[in-house]
Amino acid sequence: MTIAARYAEFAAREAYGVSPQYARLSSAVSGDETLLALLGTLPPAKTQPNLLFGVVRLLGGPVDDPDAFHDFTVTNWPAVEAEIRDRATQTNEAGRCAVLLPVLAALPQPLALLEVGASAGLCLYPDRYGYRYGDHLLGGGEPVLECTLTGAAPPSARPEVVWRAGLDLNPLDVTDPADVGWLDALIWPEHTHRRARLRAAVAVVSAEPPLLVRGDLVDDLPALVARAPAGATLVVFHTSVLYQVPEPRRTAFVELVRDLPGRWIANEDPGVLRHGTLPTPPGPALHNVLALDGRPLAWTRGHGQAMTWFG
Repeated sequence: MTIAARYAEFAAREAYGVSPQYARLSSAVSGDETLLALLGTLPPAKTQPNLLFGVVRLLGGPVDDPDAFHDFTVTNWPAVEAEIRDRATQTNEAGRCAVLLPVLAALPQPLALLEVGASAGLCLYPDRYGYRYGDHLLGGGEPVLECTLTGAAPPSARPEVVWRAGLDLNPLDVTDPADVGWLDALIWPEHTHRRARLRAAVAVVSAEPPLLVRGDLVDDLPALVARAPAGATLVVFHTSVLYQVPEPRRTAFVELVRDLPGRWIANEDPGVLRHGTLPTPPGPALHNVLALDGRPLAWTRGHGQAMTWFG
């Protein structure tokens, strides 16, 4: 896919109806020869819309007007490029716990959670957040994660978690204001509810930070798995991560994780982690597939706002 096509698709499938500013901005970038030429000097993995837009926001640039965005990005390209090359898209959306919860709650308890691509570890606390599935409220406190659930009853209990750990090439620290600032910059501009959710989740995680290990998802995963306690169901999980992993390493990871002890939960774009024949998605927006041990279970939205179980 060309860079222009990538931005056009982001506008049409990911941002449309979810972030009008990013839909408009991404569409404009897809036809901006100057910006496309600058992006073309970067490695392919560094050309993602979320990364560019997040960096410009981090540097104080405008994302509400395509012309102003163009001028700021071109004028400040050395600083923008340096940040892009140094950073990765690490959207640590606690809301994704709402689509993981039905599977986690149904597994033999207690659980030992290990997240691949954990960022700051906010998704390692599904037992600490509140949830609202329609009229069904589960748990208390903040944040309360809202999810439209179709095709199944909501879970009746939160999981019991006795160990939590994350693996990431560049773990973020929720007690570091600079790292939290990057997480905030990655949230789409109109999503004030997600900013409030981030602050609430950071407060939960800061009170009891998880074990976060800097490492590769293939080379370093077995050693971290070995640290999980006996007597708990090990759950290796990841959500919207594998698109950043080159295909050969992705294949090696899938082969590795299938042979590990415990259970494997994946929540990924079906174009990135393929499952064979799937039902028709519930709409034109981009959906992930939630799968347990390689068996697809449901369509999910990227920020955990909705899930539709397969019949």
